[in-house]
Amino acid sequence: MDRATRMVVTVAALLGLGPATTVAQDMAERLNDYPTEARADYVFGCMAANGQDRITLGRCACSIDAIAAILPYDAYVEAETVLALQLGSGEQLSMFKTMAVATESVAHLRRAQAEAEMVCF
Repeated sequence: MDRATRMVVTVAALLGLGPATTVAQDMAERLNDYPTEARADYVFGCMAANGQDRITLGRCACSIDAIAAILPYDAYVEAETVLALQLGSGEQLSMFKTMAVATESVAHLRRAQAEAEMVCF
C-alpha cells in the first residue's frame, strides 16, 4: 500500500467512514479512472506548449493529476470531444459552439485546467 492510500485509509478510519479499505479503494479508483494513454496524451500536449524539459514534465504530470482529481474521466472525454468538434467548420458543427450543454462541459474542463495550472505551475 503506497503512502497516499495509507493516508486515505487513516483519515477514513479517523472520520469513521466505514471500512477504511473500501473508502481507500473507491478513492484510488476515482483518482485513477483516467487511462494511461489519456494522461500521456495530455502530458505530451502540455510539454509541446510549455517546454521539453524534466521540470515541465513534472508540472504537466501534476496538471493532469489535478484535473483527474477534479473532473471524472467521462466529463473530460466529453469536453475534449466538444473542443475537437468546435474546431471544425460548417453548419452541422456550429451547434457545438453555442449549445449550452457543450459550452458548459468545456467550461468545467477550463476551470479544472485553471486550477491545475495554479497548483502545478
